Amino acid sequence: MRVVLGLLLLLLGLCGSGAQGEGGGLDEGGAVEESSEQTTKQTTCDIWVEMRALRDMVVELKVELRNMEARVKDSESQVNELKTELILTKVQVELLQRENSVQATQLISLETRLTATESKTSDLEKQNADLQTRLSTSESELLVSKSRIDQLERENGVQATQLISLETRLTATESKTSDLEKQNADLQTRLRTSESELLVSKSRIDQLERENEEKPKVAFYTALTNSRNVGPYNTDMTLKYSKVFTNIGNAYNPATGFFTAPVKGVYYLQFTAFGYHAGSMGIQVYKNNQRIMYNDIWQSSGGDKYFTNSLVLELIAGDEIHLVLPSGNFLYDDKDNYSTFSGALLFPL
Repeated sequence: MRVVLGLLLLLLGLCGSGAQGEGGGLDEGGAVEESSEQTTKQTTCDIWVEMRALRDMVVELKVELRNMEARVKDSESQVNELKTELILTKVQVELLQRENSVQATQLISLETRLTATESKTSDLEKQNADLQTRLSTSESELLVSKSRIDQLERENGVQATQLISLETRLTATESKTSDLEKQNADLQTRLRTSESELLVSKSRIDQLERENEEKPKVAFYTALTNSRNVGPYNTDMTLKYSKVFTNIGNAYNPATGFFTAPVKGVYYLQFTAFGYHAGSMGIQVYKNNQRIMYNDIWQSSGGDKYFTNSLVLELIAGDEIHLVLPSGNFLYDDKDNYSTFSGALLFPL
């Protein structure tokens, strides 16, 4: 509206200016009137042009006024919304001020913590430098370790194969161990039984040893002579076996050639005869003065000849045994002990 009023006032001012121009023309000459008329016509045309322009402007202004009124309504609505937003903003500002107060307190705390953190960061940077150095060292060691790990993995592969083999052997060994444990239990039982029997046996052995110590021990072993040929003689000759090698109990007498039983018992006696001449080779065995055995051999030509015989006799204490070379017979003996006489007590009675 203010714009429209301003335009109307401008139009009225222009009209006044035109009227004043016409009044001044009356005082001037005729030449001036003619010019004035032309000027007036020209001015009138310009005014109408301006009026039309103003009309168009007024129309446009009316349209713009309507638009402005609509915009004003919108602006009022926006103002109401802004007022509401302003109220909300004030509330929010108060909340923010409160939060700001809290945040200020927190900020002070954070600044303190930041100072401590910066100090700690400085320390951590130093530690980081040390760690970098250690890391470089560790990386070098890691390369060595990886190489060692590769080697160990290869060795582990070999050991894994060996482990499978060992596990197989271990399974077999465990099975065998179980069997051995059972056997061991049986053996322990048998061992305890054997130990008990051994104690009994030792006791019996001790008893037998004591009994054996009390029993007489008789054994002898002799050879005939070193003079080689013995006989032949015209009469029977008692053989005296002069080389005595064993004579336990002193029951054999080399001076007489007699064996005398010291106790009653069963005795084992044996003799061996050797000769190489042609002729008769023989031995007679006497118990006391009774002949109980006669062995001989005839050879028509020279050559080595042996014969051996043995006896098991029950004798009483004082019984005598001796060997006799019959007349016309021969024997041979030397350092090699071809002809021998021996005996022993088997057990007393």
